[in-house]
Amino acid sequence: MRRASLYVKGVSTLKIPNQRAVVDRRRLAAAIADAVAEDGAQKARPRVLELLRTALAEGRDELARRLAERPSAGHDATHGYAFLIDQLIRVLHDHVIEHVYPNANRSSGERLALLAVGGYGRGEMAPHSDVDIGFITPIKTPAWCEQVIEAMLYFLWDLGLHVGHSSRSLDEMVRMARSDLTIRTALLEGRFLWGDQDLYDEASRRFWSEVVPGSEAQFVAEKLEERNARHKRMGDSRYVVEPNVKDGKGGLRDLQTLYWIGKYIHRVKSAAELVDVGLFTQKEYRSFRRAENFLMAVRCHLHTLAKRAEDRLTFDVQREVARRMNFADRPGKSSVERFMQYYFLQAQHVGNLTGVFLAHIDTQMEMRKRTRGLFPTRRKRARRLKGYAVEDGRISAPSDDWFREDPVRLLEIFRLAEEQGLEVHPETMRSARRDAELIKAPIRRDKRANALFMDVLTGRNDPETVLRWMNEAGVFGRFVPDFGKVNAQMQYDMYHHYTVDEHTIRAIGLLARIERGELNQDHPLASAIIARITHRRVLYVATMLHDIAKGRGGDHSLLGAELALKLCPRLGLDKDETELVSWLVRWHLLMSATAFKRDLSDPKTIDDFVGEVHTLERLRLLTLLTIVDIRAVGPGIWNSWKRQLLGELYELAEERMRLGKATHYRAERVGAKKERVAEILGEKAALIGELEDRFDDAYWIAEPADIIARNLLHYDAAKRVNDKLSIYAEYYPARGATLVTFVGDDHPGLFYRIAGAIHLAGGNIIDARIHTNRLGKAVDNFLVQDPLGKPFSEESQIERLQTAMKDALADKIELVPQLAKRPLARPRADAFTVRPQVFFDNDASERFTVIEVNATDRPALLNRLARALFEAQLIINSAHITQYGERAVDTFYVTDLLGHKITSKERQRKVEKALLAAAGESAAVAA
Repeated sequence: MRRASLYVKGVSTLKIPNQRAVVDRRRLAAAIADAVAEDGAQKARPRVLELLRTALAEGRDELARRLAERPSAGHDATHGYAFLIDQLIRVLHDHVIEHVYPNANRSSGERLALLAVGGYGRGEMAPHSDVDIGFITPIKTPAWCEQVIEAMLYFLWDLGLHVGHSSRSLDEMVRMARSDLTIRTALLEGRFLWGDQDLYDEASRRFWSEVVPGSEAQFVAEKLEERNARHKRMGDSRYVVEPNVKDGKGGLRDLQTLYWIGKYIHRVKSAAELVDVGLFTQKEYRSFRRAENFLMAVRCHLHTLAKRAEDRLTFDVQREVARRMNFADRPGKSSVERFMQYYFLQAQHVGNLTGVFLAHIDTQMEMRKRTRGLFPTRRKRARRLKGYAVEDGRISAPSDDWFREDPVRLLEIFRLAEEQGLEVHPETMRSARRDAELIKAPIRRDKRANALFMDVLTGRNDPETVLRWMNEAGVFGRFVPDFGKVNAQMQYDMYHHYTVDEHTIRAIGLLARIERGELNQDHPLASAIIARITHRRVLYVATMLHDIAKGRGGDHSLLGAELALKLCPRLGLDKDETELVSWLVRWHLLMSATAFKRDLSDPKTIDDFVGEVHTLERLRLLTLLTIVDIRAVGPGIWNSWKRQLLGELYELAEERMRLGKATHYRAERVGAKKERVAEILGEKAALIGELEDRFDDAYWIAEPADIIARNLLHYDAAKRVNDKLSIYAEYYPARGATLVTFVGDDHPGLFYRIAGAIHLAGGNIIDARIHTNRLGKAVDNFLVQDPLGKPFSEESQIERLQTAMKDALADKIELVPQLAKRPLARPRADAFTVRPQVFFDNDASERFTVIEVNATDRPALLNRLARALFEAQLIINSAHITQYGERAVDTFYVTDLLGHKITSKERQRKVEKALLAAAGESAAVAA
């Protein structure tokens, strides 16, 4: 048996400086031998384990120190950890076979080879990666080999290592590798670790001669299918703001997949050899290594911070990883935003490399098919399209210098791809990336180039996909430099799921899908009005520009509006179109802010909104832009509650533009509402006449007809049984929430107690309307969702809600201590700090002072704010609650006890102080 003297293929051949500072294998082996000599193998086990544990801890400390000194040296760090584990396993193997289970007369079958497989086989380990080992025996595992393997595994487990292991004979290895892709991939990266070198060589020979031949195409197909499934599981975008460094799109696993495929087909021994076999250029290989090095470094920092295997780059660690990797703040952009932008650029490089690599593999596999057999097949001749070659649904440049001859072609090829529904050949994408730097000021001013760009942006086929290709090729950012500045730029909050450029491209794609009629069910209003707009290209340009000024240290709406005035004429828009784009960018947040943070039943809200919008065309354009902007933020952000509110605002604004001032048709609105309620009530319509003297016009205008119908039935039932505290809850699909109605005697502090009770039951209030009728009865309606934005729809959930409210209002529960025990639904919000702010607006309503509170979303925030308003002797008429990730915006329509607005500056200051205390850290500490 050959062992250390013949070890030439492992990670020890890598250049790891001062290896003995990481672990001194000879000294460790000698210390173990001394312990065995003194106490015997069995009694010395605790001492041996302690020696190994100390060596592991000291090695990790040394490697952590090196990572801190060179925080971006991912290759050095991962090779170092693999080296450390290598040495420990070798010492352990020798101890077991020499001291624990010595066997001087081994048979030919009692041989054992240790293989490092998977990432460990590549010599790439993060601090807490799994240790994947394969044990190979010549025949079915002999008893002595089983003893050795078991003893080694127990030692490794006692060291706290996560070990993935397998034990197979040569025949079993071949048979299982043929049938299992995971095993085949693990063995593909198998590296001789220790033991019998001849046995390892035989295993390697049989793998490459008996497993691989003839299965290359199947391996590639299965690996790509596996990759696609992984991407789908991880969100199917490389621009999610909490990426998985290992398994996410654009992560380490994508790079490893390329290496696996290249190795399986060409038997390369390192990624560098991918250049020799024509799969990468030298420049692309350097990009491969740079991305791999950075991602490995990030992964090592994540493991070090978590003190366990952790591959998710979540918000709560992003700032610390950025600090460790020496990213600093810059004007308009924080260190964590700069770090994440660099991360996404590396993920983008991974995507680019993947496209080029797979195109080459596809070509090589196709060539093999054609040249195999007695009658080689000829390649089908490509058709021509304006000088370009089109084959198998792909468009490609006819020559390598095609774009250099005329850089405008860098726009032309993407226009043809969008128009004809073609894919741009990866080889041509490679040329476009290389030549994108040719797009300079003269090209940007070129009328033909701008017309081609506008054709892509407003394309009727698939502008989203083609714009994404343009962006990844660098053409988009070169042609519109301001867009290039937001390329891969993350928004450091829990609301936005994608980078700015990805969010924008998705919004454009949503517009195109709505226009094609693909989202009629999700967006009925948008689908209905998009065909009625007259400024189609204004809408697409405004969507492209709405977030283009983010990261500049100012109001991105104002800065973006200024940019639009400069850029639009270049793109070919006339003066009126330019001004309209600028207006849309300036006010692209107006509609959502009005719908979600203002009382739509207040006529002044509609008057102010219409006063800014002015025309039906602007209203339609702004509605469409608002919808796609919200929907493109990320999964779960768009919901039926937002759809309902935006639709309601659109209808009220349109009606106001058609009929004029609201005061002229207040009676008509109330009358029309009563007619709709009567239709809903059917046989019970007489309730309207019986109870209408109890409710004023403000109530009839404020509430939707279907809720009024429910309220009247509820009120009548409570009145009949003289119920002083009646609570009713039901799933309300129209708003994607649960409707909770309280009917009972009104008394001070009722709202904050209800809010606390609903939170105790696990609910969040998203909208509240508080009414006191002419007999002093409270009729309050609340829309409630769970912490994830879903309604309570199961009977048990609704029953829990009603019981919690009844107990709280009957003083069976002490609200304050119970609320203090409730954990934050999203603990990662602790990574963010939102400075509490309070705003007073006496112009937004004729009757009420509007108070808006911005704060970090905390347990029972609404309860605390409502209590502060109660203690300040203010009456709440309605509350509107909006969440933007970690940030909550709660808006209250209030008066003093006499029904007057809060106009005194001194009183506003006192109310502000109370609300800041309730919203800030002090409230959480006090609770």
